[in-house]
Amino acid sequence: MAHLAHDPHKRPDRLTAADLAPLAPLTMEVRDGALFVGGVSLVELAQREGTALYVMDEEHIRVQLRRYRSAFADAPSGIGVVYAGKAFIARALCDLLAEEDCLLDVSSGGELFVALAAGFDPGRVVVHGNNKTPRELAEAIEAGVGRVVVDSLEELELLSSLAVKFGAVQPVFLRIKPGIVADTHEYVQTGAEDSKFGFGLADGAALEAVLRARELAGVQLKGLHVHIGSQIFSLDPYRRVLEVMAGFMAELRDAHGVVFEDFDLGGGLGIAYGLDDAPSSIEDFARVVSEALRENCAAHGLAVPRLLVEPGRSVAAVAGVALYTVGCVKVLEGVRTYVAVDGGMSDNIRTVLYGAHYEALVASRADEPRDAIVTIVGKHCESGDVLIVDASLQAPTPGDIVCVLGTGAYCRSMASNYNMQPRPAVVFVRDGTARTVLRRETYSDLLACDVL
Repeated sequence: MAHLAHDPHKRPDRLTAADLAPLAPLTMEVRDGALFVGGVSLVELAQREGTALYVMDEEHIRVQLRRYRSAFADAPSGIGVVYAGKAFIARALCDLLAEEDCLLDVSSGGELFVALAAGFDPGRVVVHGNNKTPRELAEAIEAGVGRVVVDSLEELELLSSLAVKFGAVQPVFLRIKPGIVADTHEYVQTGAEDSKFGFGLADGAALEAVLRARELAGVQLKGLHVHIGSQIFSLDPYRRVLEVMAGFMAELRDAHGVVFEDFDLGGGLGIAYGLDDAPSSIEDFARVVSEALRENCAAHGLAVPRLLVEPGRSVAAVAGVALYTVGCVKVLEGVRTYVAVDGGMSDNIRTVLYGAHYEALVASRADEPRDAIVTIVGKHCESGDVLIVDASLQAPTPGDIVCVLGTGAYCRSMASNYNMQPRPAVVFVRDGTARTVLRRETYSDLLACDVL
């Protein structure tokens, strides 16, 4: 498989934990050679809770959310920071969002259920999804969610009929495809014309949707939504999106008298998984977006709508690490060294799916140079069950705890029970305290849906 390509000329990376700080949780530190996050020893936590294990730095998440709010403080007409629940969601995370005065976007009935179970204000929930079921739409209306992002005419008609049935008026956004391709993996490009998401501009579908939404009972058109992709480094696509969308909004105002209160730019800001990655900062993102929104609205004489952004990965990814215990080490002389751990593609599918790369450390020897090149593999019945190809690592031995950085987003949320593997626990750490927010699944859990 292509992602297993081995570079025989690659040399070990002499970097230690201190050098990897840009890729690590905010509170990560080394004490007597061992890794700590949130004042908690990762080695002791792994021994107590077992592995595989996800660990989240609560302070890191809070700081990232505050950075978004602060960076957009001068945004014209205000800002709504809408955390993207698909990156990682749990009731404890919903509580944290409420404390930080943020909104939440959900992409399924299940994510909405979690938010409501946490007592999160439904009026601060934005509901996404390209094919919401009648049940999911009904649940959203009954809950009183703040916005439903409509993705098709069929959904718009169904939402209207359900809202009328419930005697409600549901505020909606329309998801627009601006025809802009972001420079990211093709699987996470979502703003091009050839996409399953939203209404296209070029083919007139977006205009048709706006006009239809104005006619229908039970729905109230509050704004437009775009999302061009995920793990985006360059800010140029966002400038182009705002130029295109301001032109469309001016067309709607001039020809049809339609003016919007809100404009949702979606999320997608990338993060560094490796030291060679150079993503844009939250502050640069906010500056470019705010300026582009102001300038393009001024160019068309538009009132500036309230801006919403939907960060997920850039809030949660670096906040999280995954801990594994090394099982066996297989040295194939002149070929590669395989290090097998007690997890794999069931708790992190991103390497297989996207060719993602991570950095790792032996948690008990984090201050030592990573003087070996190994390929860290999982325990599943697939040759492609790989976590990191050609990882620089302190020479591992069976029983070592390996810490993989940058796993706070799209790992637990995409985890599976492949090979009937119970999914790992999630532990939040802060100020020397660890609390389990999602317990480890048990074998009994694997039978919960089994019907004889």
